Formats: sequence, structure tokens, C-alpha cells
Amino acid sequence: MWGWIIFLAIILSGVFYIIGLFNGLVAKRNAARNGFSQIDVQLQRRHDLIPNLVEATRAYMSHEKDTLERVIAARDAAVQAQRNLAASGTYQSPELVEKLGLAEQRLGNSLAQFTAVMEQYPELKADSVVKELMEELGSTENRVGFARQAYNDQVMFYNNACEMFPSNFIAGGFSFKPMKLLVLDDPKSVRTSPRISL
Repeated sequence: MWGWIIFLAIILSGVFYIIGLFNGLVAKRNAARNGFSQIDVQLQRRHDLIPNLVEATRAYMSHEKDTLERVIAARDAAVQAQRNLAASGTYQSPELVEKLGLAEQRLGNSLAQFTAVMEQYPELKADSVVKELMEELGSTENRVGFARQAYNDQVMFYNNACEMFPSNFIAGGFSFKPMKLLVLDDPKSVRTSPRISL
């Protein structure tokens, strides 16, 4: 009789252990997805600020039409990449995460060029609307950086759990796929916001 009880206890312990591993993977994957949704909110804020900034500077920078158009085109591409990833529903498509990272890098580069051109217009430094928008954009860039770091940390925890023994057997058996870090080719564009001296 005691032999059966011990055998059942061992079986139940194994079942509960497997359930715990499975639930741990689900929790880590959901934490990573939540981390990406935080990035999504900050990117949306960034994307909403850019057209206002371009419009506020358009009158001063009438000879810089190409620069303004490049910023808007880069912003539109980043918005589309963000929408494509959100439409996937899981934020786990490595290709779409990579495309979003590249689109955001291009947008960051366009904003850096835009800021450099703005420096040539002293009257912009006196414009309170432009100054406020640039401060908001700088603050948003910092928030994007913090949200991206938090997301990448969660993805690392999840990916580690998918690859480490013994949870890797559960991950493989239940189709837990690794997630891609949100990395830009130019790490400086992640860590620093555009330089503004108004």
C-alpha cells in the first residue's frame, strides 16, 4: 500500500513540476509581450509628436523641404512597421521585430539630421512651441529607451527558459518559440535622444 502511495506521490510531483515549468514559460512570454506593449505606447507617442514638430518648423524651414519630407517618410515607415507587428498579434515574429528596429533606426537618423538642420535657424530657438515639442520628443526618446531595455530583459529571461534544461523540453513540446530582442544597428540611437540646444 505504501509503495503505491509513494509511486503516486512521485508521479504527481513530476506532473506538478511539468505544470510549473509550463506556467513559468507562459508567464515569461506574457511578461515579454507586455514589455513590448509598453514600447508600443511610447513609439505611438513619438510618432504623434513628429508631424506636429515638422509642421511647427515648416514656416521657418521652407528651404529644407527635402529634410522635412525625409522625416515624415521615415516616420510613416516606422508607423507601418509598428502596425504590421501589432497586427501579428503576438509580437513574436522575428522578421517584423527586426523591420521595426530598422525603421525606428532610420527615423532616429532622420530626426538627428532634422535637428542638425534646425540649428541653422536661430529664430526656431525662440519659438516656444518648437522648444516644447523638442523637449517632449527628447523625453519620449528616453521613455522608448527604458521601455526597450525592459522588453529586452524580459525576452532574455523568456529565451533562457526556452533553452535551458529541463524547461527546453516543455518549450519544444508546446511550441514556445524564441523571441527576438529589439535591437537597432546603431546602439547610440537607442541610448541617446536627439541633441537639442534651443
